[in-house]
Amino acid sequence: MKLLPSFLASSLAAAAAATAIAAGPVPLFDGKTFDGWEGDTEKAWRIVEGAIVGGSLERPMPRNEFLATTRRYHDFELTLKCKLVGPHGKRNAGIQLRSVRIENPPNEMRGYQADIGEPAWWGSLYDESRRNKVLAQANPATLAEILKPDDWNEYRIRCEGPRIQLWINGVRTVDYTEPDPAIASAEGFIALQVHSGPPFEIWYKEILITELP
Repeated sequence: MKLLPSFLASSLAAAAAATAIAAGPVPLFDGKTFDGWEGDTEKAWRIVEGAIVGGSLERPMPRNEFLATTRRYHDFELTLKCKLVGPHGKRNAGIQLRSVRIENPPNEMRGYQADIGEPAWWGSLYDESRRNKVLAQANPATLAEILKPDDWNEYRIRCEGPRIQLWINGVRTVDYTEPDPAIASAEGFIALQVHSGPPFEIWYKEILITELP
């Protein structure tokens, strides 16, 4: 088999990567079914008006629930719209990144979480069921200016190597670099969270992903 010169092989690989990015974002949710997702779609999650809805306005959530992709991802840019519905106070949710399922507690996930919630969780980066702490906190003053508390908000998430960036409604809230090489190199699932607590709903729609080379 004849091998390509190294410079030509590198050029072809770069062109292929550029073509993949130029192809644009791909929907992760078709607006109608849970194809490509797994989770408790009988009690915790449902589809309403082209959106994924977690939680309930009639009953509290006994535990955290996650609707996860069936594919793993490492480097990507994700955009989606989300909103909290119900009484203000302790509404809480999030988007898991590079995460995995764990057995204890049941149905929990471990990994990064782009946070959603009150009073000032929006736009922050949390480490769910691993280090159990906020890794990078959004500025509350910035959130007060950009956030629409009872309406749709656009979340943009970019994971590229050790660097994770978050934007809310076009304004960057977090620019975090992971110091642990083992964590930075790990891939995992993307998941939508509805947090345990009093009755409320979290709505997600227009979920698009662009995989990065």
